[in-house]
Amino acid sequence: MRQAQTRDQLWAAVRHWRRAGSRIALVPTMGNLHDGHLALVAAAREHADRVITSIYVNPAQFGAGEDFERYPRTLDQDRRQLEAARCDLVFTPGDETVYPRGLGDSTRLKAAPSLANILEGASRPGHFDGVVTVVARLFNLVGPDVAVFGEKDYQQLLVIRRMVEDLGYPLRIVPVATVRSPRGLAMSSRNRYLDNDRLGAAEQLHSQLSAAVRRLAEAPADWPAVEQETRRGLEQTGLRVDYVAIRRAEDLAEPDGKDPHVRVLAAVWCGPTRLIDNLACRLQ
Repeated sequence: MRQAQTRDQLWAAVRHWRRAGSRIALVPTMGNLHDGHLALVAAAREHADRVITSIYVNPAQFGAGEDFERYPRTLDQDRRQLEAARCDLVFTPGDETVYPRGLGDSTRLKAAPSLANILEGASRPGHFDGVVTVVARLFNLVGPDVAVFGEKDYQQLLVIRRMVEDLGYPLRIVPVATVRSPRGLAMSSRNRYLDNDRLGAAEQLHSQLSAAVRRLAEAPADWPAVEQETRRGLEQTGLRVDYVAIRRAEDLAEPDGKDPHVRVLAAVWCGPTRLIDNLACRLQ
């Protein structure tokens, strides 16, 4: 497996593969890899000849008081996992590579407001602006044919798809289903913050969302009531609810009763740890 930290190192590998006629897939990550990330790498291998995984903890998508400084950084372990997963190159840029003139004087993008200012965006103002800024830079540096993202961060997936459409990137976005523990907890780097006592409470998130999907399938028009019932159920397990929302899968607008595909999304606090999850629901 190749390694690159600078633009020149990355471009040398990409030029070599392009001359050989290879299709290239990019898997953007912030590291601290788990089975969910490795599923993205596996999906990337199905869609391209060469797979590049980037590892960069992007300061632009963290707000004041969030966990940027303590976000788990496990680069040596990540490299070993990627090599075992047959990744072709790991790109580990520093701030000077991603933001050559510093974050404060960098060119930034604004995410589409209709997608970026609700749910996660309402709770974390500016978060998706930071996401599209760094993802666009990675796309520009790598020039992939395919980019792979997980459905666990469903709103992020839609935001990035919109950016690709709006800016005309000639690449395909491939979504990958959420990877879960045997008890349903969505794989996340932040799960490392959970101690054994809080792990059981965190697992209730998937259980409550699953119950919401079942209720919604029986009574699609009652989605506001299902939202409230799910919120109450989560609170009764000891979780502090940020939001519970049932939205159209295509654009996160409120359902109008005619939408065949919706998503049940939630964000909760389990002690000091914030967790997000979502489930698909087919209504017709």
